[in-house]
Amino acid sequence: MTFNKTVFIPVDPDAAFELITQPERLRRWKTVAARVDLRVGGEYRWTITPGHSAMGSFTEIEPGKRIVYTWGWEGDAGLPPGASTVTVNLEAVEGGTTVQLIHEGLTEQQEVGHAEGWNHFLERLVQLAASGDAGPDEWAAAPDPIDELSSAEAALAVAQRVLRGVGKSDLGSPTPCEDFTVDALLDHLFGSIASIGKALGVTVPDQPAATPEVRIADAAQTTLEAFRARGTQGSLDMGFAELPATIVANILNLELLVHAWDFARATGQELSVSPVLSDYVLGLARNTISPQMRGKSFAEETLVDESAASLERLVAFTGRQVAGL
Repeated sequence: MTFNKTVFIPVDPDAAFELITQPERLRRWKTVAARVDLRVGGEYRWTITPGHSAMGSFTEIEPGKRIVYTWGWEGDAGLPPGASTVTVNLEAVEGGTTVQLIHEGLTEQQEVGHAEGWNHFLERLVQLAASGDAGPDEWAAAPDPIDELSSAEAALAVAQRVLRGVGKSDLGSPTPCEDFTVDALLDHLFGSIASIGKALGVTVPDQPAATPEVRIADAAQTTLEAFRARGTQGSLDMGFAELPATIVANILNLELLVHAWDFARATGQELSVSPVLSDYVLGLARNTISPQMRGKSFAEETLVDESAASLERLVAFTGRQVAGL
């Protein structure tokens, strides 16, 4: 079976090509995380939604005109990486570009599921190209089923959206983390992600000159891919201590989601978080932050109303004042 759909976007073919190939652009409409080696024979890994990553390799590349790549799902025996083929054709037309997406090599059942997905994401592509913002992706908001790694991927999606709104003028602003400016908190968050990556056996290259979103997103992609490959069994040597891998995953969740709240507060942005995600990460926090950690890594828990949402209870549990900076 084959899925075939064409949409119009009001940008030129070169800009359209970037939207469908560049990680920073892909994260705005299609992926939570993206690794791309854009050359014939090069591989990609795209976390489309938390817990679901597509993988394959590029077989044809004509910048501004056409790209062909194999497609399958990580860990899916029914449609493994390389089992099907996606072709995207770009054609310049008056006022913009037509984008034709053809997905071949699917069973009838697979075509139904992929049609739903492609329709969803092509609609987001059109919205992004027309308005500059496709908005938060509801499909990335509340993983089902949810575990320590899918929740971390969902938390990354939240953090990335906030970080896109952080500009150069914000870097010196204070944050809810005492003694941390936005710039210093970015360094801290990168360092935390990189240290977890090191424990997982990967090197996380820093890009201090990149935008905050690109710097953190690329680092988190490397670490989360390594975590997915390893799993959460056993323990990890963090340098300062040997910790259960589940606890390290919990820490990654807290770093991404709680600091997303910090950045949003520091820069005056609204933070959109599904209660499914904040409820789950609050549970992780309660299993991770011991009384002995108070006064060191975390301040004492602050008070919030009994009716407070789970996100407010989460940030209060980590020692932050919910009402104002």
